[in-house]
Amino acid sequence: MGDNVVVSNMELERLLSMKGGKGEGSYANNSQAQAIHAKSMLHLLKEALDGVQLQAPNIPFVVVDLGCSCGNNTINVVDVIIKHIIKRYEALGLDPPEFSAFFSDLPSNDFNTLFQLLPPLANYGVSMEECLAANNHRSYFAAGVPGSFYRRLFPARSIDVFHSAFSLHWLSQVPESVMEKRSSAYNKGRVFIHGASEITANAYKKQFQTDLAGFLSSRSVELKRGGSMFLVCLGRTSVDPTDQGGAGLLFGTHFQDAWNDLVQEGLISSEKRDSFNIPVYAPSLQDFKEVVEADGSFAINKLEVFKGGSPLIVSQPDDASEVGRALANSCRSVSGVLVDAHIGDKLSEELFLRVEKRATSHGKELLEQLQFFHIVASLSFAL
Repeated sequence: MGDNVVVSNMELERLLSMKGGKGEGSYANNSQAQAIHAKSMLHLLKEALDGVQLQAPNIPFVVVDLGCSCGNNTINVVDVIIKHIIKRYEALGLDPPEFSAFFSDLPSNDFNTLFQLLPPLANYGVSMEECLAANNHRSYFAAGVPGSFYRRLFPARSIDVFHSAFSLHWLSQVPESVMEKRSSAYNKGRVFIHGASEITANAYKKQFQTDLAGFLSSRSVELKRGGSMFLVCLGRTSVDPTDQGGAGLLFGTHFQDAWNDLVQEGLISSEKRDSFNIPVYAPSLQDFKEVVEADGSFAINKLEVFKGGSPLIVSQPDDASEVGRALANSCRSVSGVLVDAHIGDKLSEELFLRVEKRATSHGKELLEQLQFFHIVASLSFAL
């Protein structure tokens, strides 16, 4: 795309994805922290799965991962879910059913890389029971489902378990008022809401709650009675929405300063910078709870803030250059596609070099301060 392309809100759904492929800046190679955070929450996932109503063994059991992206994490979590459900059937002396797993994300997601990572189905001419017993093989039928999870994606009452991790903080669009120069919510001089005005942050909060309401409304139609949802997204501990916590440090400090570097060096205009905003909102527990309760379809089995830890995985914490590179790659893996589209590949490369340089000069404090908190929600139908 050309250097002067501005991504409109309408185009965001078509464009947004984690960085595909298997390169240094790809999501597949920069999602180890998410894997560690997900592993630390497995006991909560299994608690949620224990509440799922088991169907008759002749009825396929259907699992969906919403916002699957393109790395191993989604495959690993689906494996955990299915193995746990198998154990529940076996504990009742029942043969496990056949399993289907749907991997869903926006159409721009790198499904090709994801499908290449999928283990082979155990054996095409044997029974499902033999498939389930096979090691290093897949015990479920897999399919990809492209589309926004803020709308319907599946037939009514067709899904047993919905899982979504590290996705619901991505908004369906940057709020229009944030991009409108004449609006009091205009986010002038910034590319994220961390440290922005209260009016700007509240526009993001409203967009998050509108999006989450659409998500819950869609799932309330698609989920089977007796089914369950396990949701994890970036969260914050502050009541102030202008303090975005870990997300603020990722997108609101060195990333922000790198954009300002490009402006000061005359590589882009200030208007070009101001027309870019990261469509992420880390909600508080109250932000999340308000939407679930207003929807009314779901009972909250668990809703808590969980300390996830640092998103930076480094082998030598004392090596500031490795920390800087890790931050730049982490930032690029989740926002690089949007940056590329906004300022072109060449300037995007320049931007992330500056992110790396700035982060390197603050390596020690980054490792100490950059901590993510997640909102963990286990939901089932209200009685």
